[in-house]
Amino acid sequence: MNIQKHAVVILLLLITFSFLNAQEIGNATFYNKKMKGHHTSDGGKYHPDSLTCAHLKYPLGTLLKVRNPKNEKEVIVKVTDRGPHSRRLIIDLSYRAAKELDIVRAGIAKVELTKLLVDSIQQ
Repeated sequence: MNIQKHAVVILLLLITFSFLNAQEIGNATFYNKKMKGHHTSDGGKYHPDSLTCAHLKYPLGTLLKVRNPKNEKEVIVKVTDRGPHSRRLIIDLSYRAAKELDIVRAGIAKVELTKLLVDSIQQ
């Protein structure tokens, strides 16, 4: 009976950990440079050189790791705006983030998103 309790606890921990590090896979695009200075949902202004993004579900201020599976490049961005407003996209990136992921030329690229926990960044 004691072994079963430990097994259940371990199983619950594994399930919880997998949800914390769940990935979202889909297409990304980036803000046009003409958006410079426009207000974002968090009250700030968009700047092309920032490492920010727009996402519909994650709370404003959330840090996301965005990975381009084609070239393995990664960038960490902060959710500052709401969007994208197209069903075929999961995230709008700042110009700099898109440039660091090497997706500017393509315009749209498949990416993997992982929500970062604050504790994992401070280590």
